[in-house]
Amino acid sequence: MLDWMTIDNIETIVEKYKLLGPFFGIFLTFLESFIPVLPLFVIIIANAAAYGLFWGFLLSWLGTVAGSYMFFLMIRMFGKYRLFRRIKEQKQVKKLINWVDIRGFTPLFVLLCLPFTPVVVVNTVAGLSNIKKKYYFLTLLISKPILIFLISYLGSDLRDILTSPGKLIISAVIILIIWGIGKLIEHILNKRVEKDLREIGKLRKHK
Repeated sequence: MLDWMTIDNIETIVEKYKLLGPFFGIFLTFLESFIPVLPLFVIIIANAAAYGLFWGFLLSWLGTVAGSYMFFLMIRMFGKYRLFRRIKEQKQVKKLINWVDIRGFTPLFVLLCLPFTPVVVVNTVAGLSNIKKKYYFLTLLISKPILIFLISYLGSDLRDILTSPGKLIISAVIILIIWGIGKLIEHILNKRVEKDLREIGKLRKHK
């Protein structure tokens, strides 16, 4: 398997992927919003390797934003049904929904900026919350480019990264650092959620 993963073979795959057309690149990132097991990281790299940094980034950004917003709208539309009411009553989901209703735009923006965040969970929470549609669309537009651009940059320079051990190590370290920062921020956010909800609970008791 590793013998097969040569630079030439990878470039052949990229060329075949490019033949499928740019709309396929948009479609895959769109689909990932509904099927989170699809490897978004790999899809973004493939788009950048096939179409270059700018166009690869743009295709991935458009597909991800469109897919996430469509999923959000579907949750908003069907959230009144029993299945979603059960989801809404789950302790962790309920906690996040309450926090989004209190804090609005900011927590969603931070969560969507984090690497490896389960976007389907964020979209579901946003759909079940009271955030306005236009505000969530704006949140998606401005939060998604950050991580997508970083991944696209790696994909656009794929040959150099794969043929240079130094660049490969640096890229791996950058990914690990981003992941570590994401986990740290996620931990801080969880603490903040608990603190805010405790304070609100105390205020309600004193009323």
